[in-house]
Amino acid sequence: MATEERTKEILKALDDAVYNFEEDDAVKWSQASLDEGVDPFVAIMEGLATGMQKAGDAYNNKEYFVPELLMCSDAMYAGLGLLRPAVLASGRKSEVKGSLVIGVVEGDVHDIGKNLVKMMFDVAGWNVYDLGKDVPLDKFVEEQMKTDSDVVALSAMMTTSMLGMPVVIKKLRARNPNIRIMIGGAPINPEVADKYGADGYAESAGTAVDEAMGLLKMLKEEEMSKK
Repeated sequence: MATEERTKEILKALDDAVYNFEEDDAVKWSQASLDEGVDPFVAIMEGLATGMQKAGDAYNNKEYFVPELLMCSDAMYAGLGLLRPAVLASGRKSEVKGSLVIGVVEGDVHDIGKNLVKMMFDVAGWNVYDLGKDVPLDKFVEEQMKTDSDVVALSAMMTTSMLGMPVVIKKLRARNPNIRIMIGGAPINPEVADKYGADGYAESAGTAVDEAMGLLKMLKEEEMSKK
C-alpha cells in the first residue's frame, strides 16, 4: 500500500502525464498506482481527470488549442484503459447506480467539463445519455422521458447560457416532479443552484459523482417510504 507521500507523487505524475500529453507516462503511472495499492477511482479523479481539467483551462486561456486537447485526451484514455477495469472490479460496484441525462445547455459549446463529468459517471458504472453541447432546452425533457433516467445534469460555462437552466428545470419538474436535477459550470455556485430549483451542485467532475449518488439515494429512500 502506497504511503500518503507516494500516493501524492503518483497522482501528480498522472496529472502531469495527461497535461503534457505523454501517453507512455500515463500508462506507466497508472500501472504504478495499481501495483502500489492506490484507489483506482482516486487515481482517475485526482490524477488523470485533474490533468485534463488543467488542459481545459489552458484551452480556455488560449494556451492550448484543439490538437493539444486531443493529445491530452489520448493520454487520459491510455491511463483509463488500465484503471477503469480496476474500478469496475472494486467495491464501488456495490454502490447505488443510476442513469443520467447530461448536456451543455443551448447557446453554449464549452463541453470539456461536461465530458469529464460524463467520464466519471461512466467509470462509476452509471448509464449515461450524453446530449452533447448547445442542447435545445426541450431536448433534456424529451431524453429524460425517453430513458426514464434518475438524474439530469445541466452544464453551462457562460452567464448568458446559464439562464436557460431554470427554464429546463421548470419543464422537467412539470413532467416529472420526482426527477433529481444537478447543475454545474464556471458561473454556477450553491446559491445559484438553490435559486434555480436544482437538487444539487457539482463543483468539479470528481464531486459530481458523489453528489449524484446522494441525490439517487435520496430518491430511492423517498420511493421506499411511500410503499
